[in-house]
Amino acid sequence: MHLKLLLPFEIFAEKTDVLRVVAETREGSVGILPHRLDCVAALAPGILTYETQADGVVDVAVDEGVLVKAGMDVTVSVRRAVRGTDLSKLHDAVKQEFLKLDKSDRTLRDTLEKMEGGLVGRFAEFQRDR
Repeated sequence: MHLKLLLPFEIFAEKTDVLRVVAETREGSVGILPHRLDCVAALAPGILTYETQADGVVDVAVDEGVLVKAGMDVTVSVRRAVRGTDLSKLHDAVKQEFLKLDKSDRTLRDTLEKMEGGLVGRFAEFQRDR
């Protein structure tokens, strides 16, 4: 298989002759083998594992994203990724960097929710006055 791991502004990894890919979704792990049917999976923050003859088993910590298998191509698109050799350090990276929203993200989301609520309320009021 051909694996391409994409970040918003760069190609994080591109590998050929990939034997298998294992990724985490909100429903559990999904395994991809070369002759598996095409599929799409929403990824949860976690560890993505792939194996090649040349590199052996490689683990990468990934943020939320999407995995698409089409034919022999597997494309993974995530917001952030960290490569590492020590699996426990990768798990720590997932916990520290990917699972916690920083303060500015929370503030932005709260502000957007308030704006959306205000917009819906005004729209309902507009519809009632017509």
